[in-house]
Amino acid sequence: MSKFLADPAPDAAFWSEQMTRVAADADVDCFMRIYDHFAPRLKRYLLGQGIASAQAEDLVQEAMLRLWRRARSFDGSRASLGTWLFRIARNLHIDSLRRGASATAWPDDVELLQDDEDGELGTSGPEAFTDHVGLGRAIDALPVAQARLIRMSYLESKSHSEISNELGMPLGSVKSTLRRAFAKLRRGLGGEA
Repeated sequence: MSKFLADPAPDAAFWSEQMTRVAADADVDCFMRIYDHFAPRLKRYLLGQGIASAQAEDLVQEAMLRLWRRARSFDGSRASLGTWLFRIARNLHIDSLRRGASATAWPDDVELLQDDEDGELGTSGPEAFTDHVGLGRAIDALPVAQARLIRMSYLESKSHSEISNELGMPLGSVKSTLRRAFAKLRRGLGGEA
């Protein structure tokens, strides 16, 4: 870690200036300052979304690559660099969910993915979740509160804390309700309980 990062946290104007230099001069030193400061924060955010560490790291790398390529499109008067970067990371996460490329978007403790002996993914794994009709029916079959939490958490990509705040529900209740909902979804989609 550089000496720079040991100093007090820079403000939004500082990061905006760093981005100006990246955009105007392709300044690698400024980019590395941005990377050193924001990459760990982006990864923590993505891990908090239930993404596996390896995929979170890939999404962080992609977000930073987009920052480098699109540096000229950053406008510090519209949003801070942190806001802009977190939005990029969030959108990348949502895109990976939509593509169905992200089996790790589901919590690791639920273990929805199952491989058969041939290494093919079974119908109780991501194929069942990418079958929008089947998934929609399975979610609709859940109790209303559980279906709402599933939609908020995984289709709207809201964190457990955001759901808790929005619904005025204790965080522990959000987590336990989601865990029960996943168990029911798994049974409804032909997986083991």
